[in-house]
Amino acid sequence: MTTRIRRRTAVAALTVLALLGAPAVSAQALGRPAPAQAAPLELPRPTGPYAVGSQVLHLTDHDRADPWVPEAGDRELMVSVHYPARSGGAGSPAAYMDTEEARLMLAQRGLDGVVPAATVAATTTHARTGARPAPGRFPLVLLSPGFGTPRATLTSLAEDLASSGYVVASVDHAYETTGTAFPGGRILTCAACDAVEAAPDDAASAAVLRSVSAGRAEDLGFVLDRLTGPRPAWSHSRVIDGRRVAAVGHSIGGNAAASTMLADPRVDAGVNMDGTFFDPVPASGLGGRPLLMLGTDAGHRPGGEDESWDEAWQHLDGWKRWLTVKDSGHFTFTDTPWLAEQFGLPVDPEAPLAGDRSTEITRDYVAAFLDLALKHRRQPLLDGPTGRNPEVVFQQP
Repeated sequence: MTTRIRRRTAVAALTVLALLGAPAVSAQALGRPAPAQAAPLELPRPTGPYAVGSQVLHLTDHDRADPWVPEAGDRELMVSVHYPARSGGAGSPAAYMDTEEARLMLAQRGLDGVVPAATVAATTTHARTGARPAPGRFPLVLLSPGFGTPRATLTSLAEDLASSGYVVASVDHAYETTGTAFPGGRILTCAACDAVEAAPDDAASAAVLRSVSAGRAEDLGFVLDRLTGPRPAWSHSRVIDGRRVAAVGHSIGGNAAASTMLADPRVDAGVNMDGTFFDPVPASGLGGRPLLMLGTDAGHRPGGEDESWDEAWQHLDGWKRWLTVKDSGHFTFTDTPWLAEQFGLPVDPEAPLAGDRSTEITRDYVAAFLDLALKHRRQPLLDGPTGRNPEVVFQQP
């Protein structure tokens, strides 16, 4: 995918490269040797009281053909489930991502030959496979990544939420990432990206992206079925409280969170992290359910280039907050800034927010919203600006 297409319509203020996951590093970093690594990459430690378990599921929806490659047959998804676990016991560290997944992601970002794919794939996580779940029942968070971006790039958020008492299902939607590893050694690449690239004009491109968001709503509803239905796909599904469910996503995944709320009344709340509403919130709203909009200050402040946020805000009919983060970039809300700093890659001067602050802000505000919406715990953090987080702006359009 190239950067030749620029979308500046009422619903888009993003380049195709940004949609696919351009990292917060400067162009000067490209094409030169990567800095020497003194230690393996490591994600930030979870902050909650629980240990974290992880299991990967391969789910197939036999009632739907794949929308991007119909000849491939039924719609397939790869899902990483992170959950509160008992301390100690058996289990090995969960993998961050497959090496080929990492290679394809880096190649798309122009970092092949700069950052070793094997190093990214071997990033140390804090979840254990085979860990026994903690006792109790926990709310479910459905997590959807940005367009073209693997689910692994939201691992830090998923682990932190799991450590705080949530089951988190992070979804890779087939043919919507630079590369996703499926059983049988298959690597499925981004046919949906090709569809955006082939669109003849801005309106056609926006229509494809709207279908991405709406299609992800079907995917997430199917995942919810398979985790909470009568014959669940996950052996520990008994720990999920299916009466408390949220959808959270980054970029197009953030739009998909709202699309999922619109399509599925079982989803109680949603978070859009810096995603254009290609699939708009209707004038009838979301049934009074709460939505948090958390985005870049440069790109998503009121009256900015992405008018879809202004339009969505007017239609939201439940509890709502519109927060923007100063000095942030589109991928502030993912693992990208944290990992890029460990490699010593130069910071994008237009998004200089440090990796530790990117992580803290994303984790703290998403968790506060979910604690309010699903656990009904008052959250002063969401009442207004705080001295602890001067980068976060509470917008009042």
